[in-house]
Amino acid sequence: MDRKDEYIMKSDIEIALEAEMKPIKHIAEQLQLTEDDWEPYGHYKAKLSDQLLEKLSDRPSGKVILTTSINPTPAGEGKSTVTVGLGQALNQLNKKAVIALREPSLGPTMGIKGGAAGGGYSQVVPMEEINLHFTGDIHAITTANNALSAFIDNHIHQGNELNLDPRRVEWKRVLDLNDRALREVIVGLGGPVKGVPREDGFNISVASEIMAILCLSKDLKDMKRRLARIVVGYTYDKQPVNVGQLGFEGALTLLLKDAIKPNLVQTLEHTPAIIHGGPFANIAHGCNSVMATNLAAKLGDYVVTEAGFGADLGAEKFLDIKTRAGEFEPDAVVIVATIRALKMHGGMNKNELTEENLDALRNGLANLEKHMDTIEQFQLPFVVAINKFPTDSKDEINLLTHWVQQKGAQVSLVDVFSEGGKGGIDLAEKVVEACERKAGALTHIYDLEDSIEEKVYKIATKVYGAESVEYSSKAKKQMTQFKDLGYGNLPICMAKTQYSLSDDPSQLGRPHGFTVTVREFQPSVGAGFLVALTGDVMTMPGLPKKPAALNMDVDDSGAVKGLF
Repeated sequence: MDRKDEYIMKSDIEIALEAEMKPIKHIAEQLQLTEDDWEPYGHYKAKLSDQLLEKLSDRPSGKVILTTSINPTPAGEGKSTVTVGLGQALNQLNKKAVIALREPSLGPTMGIKGGAAGGGYSQVVPMEEINLHFTGDIHAITTANNALSAFIDNHIHQGNELNLDPRRVEWKRVLDLNDRALREVIVGLGGPVKGVPREDGFNISVASEIMAILCLSKDLKDMKRRLARIVVGYTYDKQPVNVGQLGFEGALTLLLKDAIKPNLVQTLEHTPAIIHGGPFANIAHGCNSVMATNLAAKLGDYVVTEAGFGADLGAEKFLDIKTRAGEFEPDAVVIVATIRALKMHGGMNKNELTEENLDALRNGLANLEKHMDTIEQFQLPFVVAINKFPTDSKDEINLLTHWVQQKGAQVSLVDVFSEGGKGGIDLAEKVVEACERKAGALTHIYDLEDSIEEKVYKIATKVYGAESVEYSSKAKKQMTQFKDLGYGNLPICMAKTQYSLSDDPSQLGRPHGFTVTVREFQPSVGAGFLVALTGDVMTMPGLPKKPAALNMDVDDSGAVKGLF
């Protein structure tokens, strides 16, 4: 039985649990790290020193490869799988490659989306630990976020020296699970000794501004500065109150001093992988940490990293927000597409996707074309990776391959799920060539000097393909307010559905003539951007009717079951 037959029968967790991992010491030695550069976190995980990046500052940086995709569908795209498989393939070509990924949130793990450790024979391991509590980074962020909430309520209760208006406290509590019942709550009930009653609510932990701060900070000192800038609310005369005024940036930094250290693990083929930070791309900026990406670039000749969801969300934020914060540029981009997903964008139902349908595939190509156009606007070379599924027909593969080639782009058929790195050799070779083709500097979609309205308009029209942008009365007032407060030059982080180029999740393919509606803005001054909330996107997701958690279990020996 070869791997192509075997993977149909085995789940991701079964493959991962059968893997022969190397002790993390050996992975550190591959990267020529000394014992002072890392500390073990069990047998197969390690925390890298937060001083390591400074130690390697004089070393030249490797080439950064960004993996993105078309708009996701329930059919799956396999972006993380391709990212891991590409890193393994580069090492099979004797290129020194390091993978840089995000940490999975328990929300989608227990909900519907699944984990973020790859799949099949292109996974990072220990998969079950990475997808659950890992090294506790997200728990540390949750604790720091909620500690700040406690400090805010205590400040109001103890006399409210800063004159903070309880009706205008913007900071919310968080939980790293999908729990719609906590979206809006009342705190402080029960009389004077229980605090001051006010409206509050919960976001999911990965939507916390503290997660974004950890991911965009260059080092511990920078993180402390950013934490101090967090705007928690406004006074009765509508002036912002930040953490620095409250005096708690030191305590928050203390809670995050270990979480800021990137995590080192390995793939099934022992390629080093740095996993750190995990903001969602539909409600946050969707990229792993600046420290992790820059550190991987110092340790390897090639870095393969990813940004969440499609190029309209994660890639745009990676290129317009993260590259500015981290002061680097990617050298090439991989756009992942599946025939299954393109057929859904072309009008097919999910339960029909195993059937050949060339017309639906042709109709769905418009979605891929828009994402190719977006990456071209950033002036970056790219390769389209067709993530192969067993049900893809020969004619469907030929149609998609020839269409991409006719567009003048590079394309590669990838089978890293069933073949590991071997299934991505052709992609790796084309990506290496693409890195050499990069001619000039990265071109951003907008300038920081543009007005808030201009930035949103450029993203909506250039990246989404919208015709216009509308603002609620609240959003209009906020734009004026934020300009007056000096926030006008911050980048924009769009909160939008991942399923459509528009802000309406039902509009698949490549919609035209639509309007993006911004209902409100949220200032993430510490992170260094303004969040624009569009459509009905929620910062605290809900669970599906049958959560993935229903399939999860542990047997009598402690082995994990049902985790993908």
